[in-house]
Amino acid sequence: MTAACRPGIIQHLLDNGGVVVMQPTVAVVGAGAAGLATLKALADVGVPAVAFEAGDQVGGLWVYGAAGSPAYRTLHLNTSRARTEFADHPMPAHWPDYPDHTRVAGWLADYADRFDLHGRVRLRHTVTRVASEPDGRWTVRADGPDGPTHLSVAAVVVANGHNRVPKPLPVYPGACTARQLHSHAYREPEQLAGQRVLVVGGGNSAMDIAVDASYTAAHTLLSLRRGVWVVPKHLLGRPSDSLNGALSRRLPWRLRQRVTQALLAAAVGPPARYGLPAPAHGFLQEHPTLSDGLLSRLTHGEIEPRPGIASFDGERAIFTDGREDDIDLIVWCTGYQVDMPFLAPDLLGEGADTLPLYQHVFHPDVTGLAFIGLMQSTGAAFPLVEAQAKLVAAQLAGIYTLPPPAIQRAHTAAELRAARDRWGERRPAMRVDFDVYLTQLRRELARGARPSRQPYQKVTT
Repeated sequence: MTAACRPGIIQHLLDNGGVVVMQPTVAVVGAGAAGLATLKALADVGVPAVAFEAGDQVGGLWVYGAAGSPAYRTLHLNTSRARTEFADHPMPAHWPDYPDHTRVAGWLADYADRFDLHGRVRLRHTVTRVASEPDGRWTVRADGPDGPTHLSVAAVVVANGHNRVPKPLPVYPGACTARQLHSHAYREPEQLAGQRVLVVGGGNSAMDIAVDASYTAAHTLLSLRRGVWVVPKHLLGRPSDSLNGALSRRLPWRLRQRVTQALLAAAVGPPARYGLPAPAHGFLQEHPTLSDGLLSRLTHGEIEPRPGIASFDGERAIFTDGREDDIDLIVWCTGYQVDMPFLAPDLLGEGADTLPLYQHVFHPDVTGLAFIGLMQSTGAAFPLVEAQAKLVAAQLAGIYTLPPPAIQRAHTAAELRAARDRWGERRPAMRVDFDVYLTQLRRELARGARPSRQPYQKVTT
């Protein structure tokens, strides 16, 4: 019996002139890193699948210039190569520690080539509807260049990412007549040339864009409502995230937090030294912001820090400390909303970012619906979506067994409580500790493969 014919997946075969052709039994939404990892994992266990990708090539957000991609010309990985690569497809050893978007997009295309995934992807197909049927199957509609495609499948894996739909631009008292754009629309430093630029936000994109502006704009301001941990990309001669990875194998996160904060204090000093607000939460309780250029440009006066915005008066921004500055352009680096318009509201509850998914993957109340990449990690995403994909593939092939629903719900509730203790109300249902979660997924796969021998694992953070 082949893996694809084991219990847990419905097999549909067509006899096409004497040749048995396996029809897709799983539909994957998206062919970025998460979708490609899912296709590869499903192929490994013999489960036929098809992915629908809205763009005209695989690679998702890493494809610079592709419709819907937020990639900008100066974009690089903000997690190191060795901590970002797939286990099944390492990045070339001669690459720099933090490759640019061109290398990453090419590497994802090479992944699809190496594992023969291109033929399983329908490009320029936007999924518009995913609906469950009374018989337990799923109907998927995808609109493509030749009209809509309707597919009946046993399971759906949602891997469309959550960095495509910008949050609405913030509204403050007063009228703002300066030009405004979300970082999603930023492509190159020339957009900022000669202007008085205000960058708003504390994430990686905000720091990159502020540094870009400091070389081309007439004047660059960086506004942060709250402090963030700004980490150089190298510490002690090594990529910064590799140090935390080494510590994670020996120390719980609160001890790692103290060690890392002490190391940052010695290496770069407190944020106040650069005019930045102090973080409200400890390291590893926020997504770290990695930047080599920001602190240098701040100390050279090429970027001026500002607190949060209080109001606007035409082209003048008024900040919470009373300072005022004339500006021509605001770049809002204020994040993205999780958007899955193809799923019925009753499947999403209060919203996709609040779904209490078992292992951050499996829908708690619906059979045949899984999510890959619906998380926010303290580190890289690629190894995590690869591990999630292997778990989903094993479950659909019948070689991994989910625990009883009551145990799933209890585990998910315990994880949510632990996440709230650590991250507060900042998307706790999506938060994961990179190293802890990667280990958790590997152990869960082993447990589910031998459910009668291995006890259920406890929640750790």
